[in-house]
Amino acid sequence: MAQVTVAAIRGSGVGDDGALVRRLGFITAIPQSVHRGSGCYVGIGTLAAGATVLGNRVEMIMPTIRLGSFLVERYLFNQALRFRREWNYDAVIGFDLDGFALAKPGRVPHIANIKGVLADAVPFERGSARASLALQARWEAEHARRADLMITISEYCKGRLQELYGVRGPIAVVPELIDLDTWRSLFQANPATKPEEEFTVLCVCRFYPRKRLALLLRAAHLLRWQIPGLQVRVVGGGPEAASLLRLWRELRLEPVVTWVGEAPRHELAREYNRADVFCLPSVQEGFGIAFLEAMAAGKPIVAARAAAIPEVVRHGVLVEPDNVEALADGIWRLWRDPALRSTIQMQQRKDVEEFEMIRVTRQFLREVERVARPAG
Repeated sequence: MAQVTVAAIRGSGVGDDGALVRRLGFITAIPQSVHRGSGCYVGIGTLAAGATVLGNRVEMIMPTIRLGSFLVERYLFNQALRFRREWNYDAVIGFDLDGFALAKPGRVPHIANIKGVLADAVPFERGSARASLALQARWEAEHARRADLMITISEYCKGRLQELYGVRGPIAVVPELIDLDTWRSLFQANPATKPEEEFTVLCVCRFYPRKRLALLLRAAHLLRWQIPGLQVRVVGGGPEAASLLRLWRELRLEPVVTWVGEAPRHELAREYNRADVFCLPSVQEGFGIAFLEAMAAGKPIVAARAAAIPEVVRHGVLVEPDNVEALADGIWRLWRDPALRSTIQMQQRKDVEEFEMIRVTRQFLREVERVARPAG
């Protein structure tokens, strides 16, 4: 049976707003890396940091054994939770499917925080990746049914939980969050320069089919003769890398599109500073943390009008999904209209305040109080 490790983050005392201080266990098998754990890793880590700043003690309950198969590792990790003796928490929060094997009623109040409905992503995958995701979606559905409380990150996800998993009980919606102070410091500390004539489009994501990076490449192909100095810079990596590189060569986009690769946060901040606009044509997003980063950087967003994206990108250029001409036109509109870019920039910088780390963490903790053990 897989072993489980508990890592204490820090935090104790009384909340600065008079709220109860809690001992919280965060259950997750998500790889502790932005390169493999993607937005889920970022969201969980930021929530833990916010709870800690507010005086709570947060402990990460994670697997310790690496088996070469994430699916097997994740299953065994969850089964091992059944045999764990110490549950010295006021509440435990299981992220996505992690926690599905805990008994109900459990030894401690148990919250399922669904950060992305896995069943919603299944249709966009193929082969073994699709089969693996479908199995994990079954476990996630079980997790949703077993938990004492469900929290998810968007109204879109709430609807998909009800439709795909048959959830009938109440579902709280608490959005994703961003550490604005840290990002603003990163932007200030990592300036970027570029040729004056260059117009830079930045994309940041994992290379999954649902992100529709091929669409962005085809849009760049259409725009290369319309936008002088066009540069598209793509940060990230993932399973679609080989097919995307083939298309890149086929379209002869070497002078236009640069593959930055995986980037630590200081380099990512530099990429945001360099960009004129941010574009992610994804058609399946439970939320989209990269949009918050772009908003914090003041970069006008071009995205598809799909899934939860309109909930997050309230001011930006939203276009028809899976339409390369519409995507290219959205980018072209922002290139030709600096005043529009400036207006969207100001609006987005105001919008992102709603997702500030402490503000959202307080909202999350208010939901936790509904099921947490009585104080004292």
